[in-house]
Amino acid sequence: MNAGLGRGWLLRHLPHQGAMSLLEEVTRWDESTLRARATSHRSPRNPLRRAGELPATAAIEYGAQAAAAHGSLASQAPSGAGMIASVRSVIFHVRRLDDIDGDLEIGAAQMGGAATGVLYRFEVSAAGRLLVEGRVTVAFSR
Repeated sequence: MNAGLGRGWLLRHLPHQGAMSLLEEVTRWDESTLRARATSHRSPRNPLRRAGELPATAAIEYGAQAAAAHGSLASQAPSGAGMIASVRSVIFHVRRLDDIDGDLEIGAAQMGGAATGVLYRFEVSAAGRLLVEGRVTVAFSR
C-alpha cells in the first residue's frame, strides 16, 4: 500500500479544478483500491450545495473523484475526462453531508474496467461511521 499524495497532485492529475476538486488528499492506494480524505463538505462554497445544504447524493461525486484518482495512479498518467454513466446499489445512511463535523474518508475499489469505462465500489464515511455506499460506472470520453 502506497501513501501520501496531497492537493497539488490531485490538481495536476484530475480534470476536476477549482471548487469542483473535492478531495483534499489521497491517503493510501494499491493496485485495486484507494483511500482519500476530504474537507470540502463543510465549505459553504461547495458547488454541490443546494438550498444551503450538501445532500448525501454529493457523496457519489466524492466516490467518482476517488475512482478518477485511482485510475490516474494505475495508468501513471493524468486522468482523462469521463462522466458518471451509471450509479447502482447506493445506500444513504444520512440525509446530508455538510453537518458532518469530521473529515470525510472516501474509499474506492475497482471492480472492472475496459477501454470505454470503469466500475468502482465506493464508500464515504466519517470517524468510522458509514455515510453512503454504492457503485459507480464512469464512461470515458473519446
